[in-house]
Amino acid sequence: MNMIAKGVAPLVAALLLTACAAPQFKQPDIAVPTAFKEGQAPVQTAADGTRWKQAQPAEQQPRGEWWLAFHDPALNQLIAEATKANANLAVAAARVKQARAIAGIAEADRIPQIGVGVGAQRARASAQSLGLPQGTPVAPQTTYTASLTASYEVDLFGRVSSGVDAARSDAASVEATYRSVLLSVQADVAQTYFRLRATDAELATLEQTVRLREENVKVNQRRFDLGDIGEFDLSRAKTELATSRAEAIGLQRTRVTTEHALAVLLGKPAADFTAGVSPLLDSSLLPAIPAGLPSALLERRPDITSAQRAMEASNARIGVARAAMFPALNISANGGGAAGTFSEVFKWSSRSWVLGALMSMPLIDGGRNKNNVVRSEAALEESVASYRQSVLTAFAEVEDNLAGLRILSGQTQQIDDALVSARRSADLAQKLYDAGRSSYLDLLDAQRNLASVERAAVQLRGSRAVTTVALIRALGGGWDAAAPLAVASK
Repeated sequence: MNMIAKGVAPLVAALLLTACAAPQFKQPDIAVPTAFKEGQAPVQTAADGTRWKQAQPAEQQPRGEWWLAFHDPALNQLIAEATKANANLAVAAARVKQARAIAGIAEADRIPQIGVGVGAQRARASAQSLGLPQGTPVAPQTTYTASLTASYEVDLFGRVSSGVDAARSDAASVEATYRSVLLSVQADVAQTYFRLRATDAELATLEQTVRLREENVKVNQRRFDLGDIGEFDLSRAKTELATSRAEAIGLQRTRVTTEHALAVLLGKPAADFTAGVSPLLDSSLLPAIPAGLPSALLERRPDITSAQRAMEASNARIGVARAAMFPALNISANGGGAAGTFSEVFKWSSRSWVLGALMSMPLIDGGRNKNNVVRSEAALEESVASYRQSVLTAFAEVEDNLAGLRILSGQTQQIDDALVSARRSADLAQKLYDAGRSSYLDLLDAQRNLASVERAAVQLRGSRAVTTVALIRALGGGWDAAAPLAVASK
């Protein structure tokens, strides 16, 4: 019988250990395409049937500080300021410190907890409690104590190690979230900056239109005074001038709100920040961004990394929940001295000590621990679903922006052709009107068309710059390995 017991005991212990340990983490199966669909854009054609040329990646493109690829010193300065002063980034950095501290608290359970105590107590017992006749005088006594305590939980079923793993994964998840916030702040600054420059370019176009309308009013006023034209043409010229001025004033509102948004990103009051006028005149210098392989996106995107670490933390917490259903072994020790005078506390004759071990486990808990295990397993299922959603969203964002750049490139080619034709039409219409061979309405129509095409060209330049930044954000920012995260202490 003893032989059977000796053989069964190790098996039972192994089963118990297996039952309460955290399950081995398994990476969820994700359907990863072999290539981005929109990255194979040469098959797409323009409206006239010609094929659009696919951009070639810039081999010398900066891999870490991605904004340097735009070769814009003003943008570099703005991103540097935002990285130092953005409030949302400061919040994320504080959360990293908290998560690291929590991980340190969990790590502390791995080592014995040692403490020291020194104290004094003065007390007077009653005569009756000492077995003396009622009324017998009893003098008060002073007791001095000094003690050294130690306690340690033996990690029999992985509660401590699982808790440490969960805290470490939580900290890694928060750090990845910090990187995600950092990327978002940098990308928001770049996109807002390019929107501001595009607005400046659009304003420049409108101001040019206003000057043209003012010249038209002067010319028509002189011709009206000479009796060459009627009041109708003069009124139309004044109407067009007022309308163009109103559009320019309305666009100023867009510029002001964009400037204020940029100030907030920089961590500055809107009243203390003024952005200089810098029209976005050319989009040919925008960098071509290599999309890479979809599988690499899982490593580059900080939000996906955060979701990955959150899954690992949830998996580890299953081990913590399971361990609560099994015995916990705590070892404690207490040694020191007690005496009537402080000088005698440390004498050998005053010594006292206690050494103990306590093993405890729940017997009846109303299903609390069982349900806690179920809750932890459900939390893992939730984190897995969130991870899958993050991956799908990441793939979609890359495809969206690849498609956006491809389509905007095609639009730009067409609008450039339209701009050449519109300028020629406006020039011819002006000459025909001056020669008296066409009406003022024909001239206005040609000028309106030119102004519309010019504004469309400016807006496309801004959209291409903003979408380029959006693609960089979707790809996870830089293409190099993430450097160790340093969070400054204040």
